[in-house]
Amino acid sequence: MRLHQLRYFAVLAEELHFGRAAQRLAITQPPLSGAIKALENELGVALFTRDSKRVSLTPAGLALRTEAQQILEHVDRAAASVRAVADGLRGRLEIGATGSMLYRELPAIVRRFQAATPGVEVLLRELSTGQQIDELLRGRLDAIFANAGTVPPQLAMLPLAADHFVCCLPKAHPMAANRSLRLAQLADEPFVMFAREVAPANHDNVLAVFSQAGIHPRLVHAARQWLTVIAMVAHGLGVALVPSSLARSRMDGVVFVPLADLQTRSTALLAWRPPVVSAALASFLEAARAELAAGDTAIGS
Repeated sequence: MRLHQLRYFAVLAEELHFGRAAQRLAITQPPLSGAIKALENELGVALFTRDSKRVSLTPAGLALRTEAQQILEHVDRAAASVRAVADGLRGRLEIGATGSMLYRELPAIVRRFQAATPGVEVLLRELSTGQQIDELLRGRLDAIFANAGTVPPQLAMLPLAADHFVCCLPKAHPMAANRSLRLAQLADEPFVMFAREVAPANHDNVLAVFSQAGIHPRLVHAARQWLTVIAMVAHGLGVALVPSSLARSRMDGVVFVPLADLQTRSTALLAWRPPVVSAALASFLEAARAELAAGDTAIGS
């Protein structure tokens, strides 16, 4: 049973007239008659009764009409679904991210994308930067938001807005009320650090800050997430240098103080695999570029 035979049958079952059915199908009557005859032969039943005055459905034809309509509707839905996915209007994107990205551009980018493309589901997976890059290279993620400045050469990247470091202090710390600090004032403090094996860029950026200032920090703890770093500080386990965007976490027990003599930035990026860019991912990247451009405009104004 061929799909075009079912379509021909369904139209003829509605019109009950070979001439009108052929006109709707934009074919001549002989191909229509031939397709119906072939369908009847294949099924071994008569689907229509014909005489000089009228065409009518047999009981077998009435039964097939219901089934044919359901089959054709399902085929049309499947075709529409496939076209929507190909056009980037439906589907799902799996995006890797670290927890700290929720305080950067990630939520705004996702909101912008979903407002423009509501038929595409965005699934966020929280992973460390190293895990994200590995999953992306293996094709298990569509894109990632990573705390890094570079990615492997087979990946493409879009830098996020640079985020400067601030000092995170327990609220009860003697310097918590300062309007700003200099690195030298922190030389004797115990420091909570980001574990290097989780995100080397974060760890090395902070150490580079101290090295440039001629300070050898006393490291007391190594955390796997920026939010864990802040929680440790809140419990009085040390102080830390963290991206300023994390002040948006509004965690109790800490304060964030600007550093007057610090130029180093905390880098982050959006990365993807260039050979594997679906229409949905292309739309997501477009939303990301638009959101980042809007942020640059807001900063410039």
